Amino acid sequence: MDLTIAAILGLDGLTNGAIYALVALALVLVFSVTRIVFIPQGEFVAFGALTLAALQTGKVPGTVWLLVMLAVAVAVLDGVQAWRERWPAGRLVRRLLGAVLVPLLIAAGTHAVAAAQAPLLVQVLATLALVTAMGPLLYRVAYRALSAASVLTLLIVSVGVHFALTGLGLVFFGAEGWRTPAFWEARFDVGPLSLTGQTLIIFGASVALIGALFLFFERTLTGKALRATSVNRTGAQLMGISGDAAGALSFTMAAFIGALSGLLISPSTTIYYDTGFLIGLKGFVAAVFGGLASFPMALAGAIGVGLVESFGSFWASAFKEVIVFTVILPILLWRSFVDPHHEEH
Repeated sequence: MDLTIAAILGLDGLTNGAIYALVALALVLVFSVTRIVFIPQGEFVAFGALTLAALQTGKVPGTVWLLVMLAVAVAVLDGVQAWRERWPAGRLVRRLLGAVLVPLLIAAGTHAVAAAQAPLLVQVLATLALVTAMGPLLYRVAYRALSAASVLTLLIVSVGVHFALTGLGLVFFGAEGWRTPAFWEARFDVGPLSLTGQTLIIFGASVALIGALFLFFERTLTGKALRATSVNRTGAQLMGISGDAAGALSFTMAAFIGALSGLLISPSTTIYYDTGFLIGLKGFVAAVFGGLASFPMALAGAIGVGLVESFGSFWASAFKEVIVFTVILPILLWRSFVDPHHEEH
């Protein structure tokens, strides 16, 4: 290996690390607010890429039907809750409109986009809206009733949700892989490095999103409410901050980040229905580096995972996944000494 090869591998590692950073940020956000180790985060990545790929071919993506099914399930759950608690009719109607109307409008809009062979930007926006809308619905269906359960119980539920979404992904998109067109076809030579327009978009989008998250948590009342919930959920509830609303918002943001990650990575990587699992696991390794609590440490861990994967593929390509996931062992040992876990009371 010489400096030229090292620079090329470093650039590749930083590019992958930027994607893993977004996934890690979503995992930290969801865990800190809800105590859920959100294993299905990778499915949002895969669904984002595969939805855009389906729209590119003029087909209605299967995620439209998944969104409709989730909306119907939420309507049924709200109806049952209204019957048990004897809600006024007006409250039930408002709840049903809030839960069902927006997803159905997004589903109809996506159907129109597929039929009209809309421009790439419109397809991207439709994909982001479609996958993002799944976040709060998934939280309502699978997690909200268990918000007071133990972390282990929530982890078991996450495993079940992961397998369900992976199976649905196979049904909706098939076993073949897909790639989407690059958003920018330009290429720039910087010394021995060749930067593609897609690489620059990945870096730019990642930095912009990280900056937007920083401003959201530091400057907005809603962001500060999420921070309060992540620090002390019980105390936040005593101050009038709804834990259910915070959980739904964190899932919405996680779904958006996952969909955006899928759109960014799909032009350079073939995405299959189960590709998101590996991406999610690598993001999890980065999130564990930050103790599932620190955003800056998760970012550093994501860059480290990307570099380890890149250089590991050069030295032993057959074992690159093994190398990446083995890194988590010393991290877990280190975290157990420097940050012993205490249950919140």
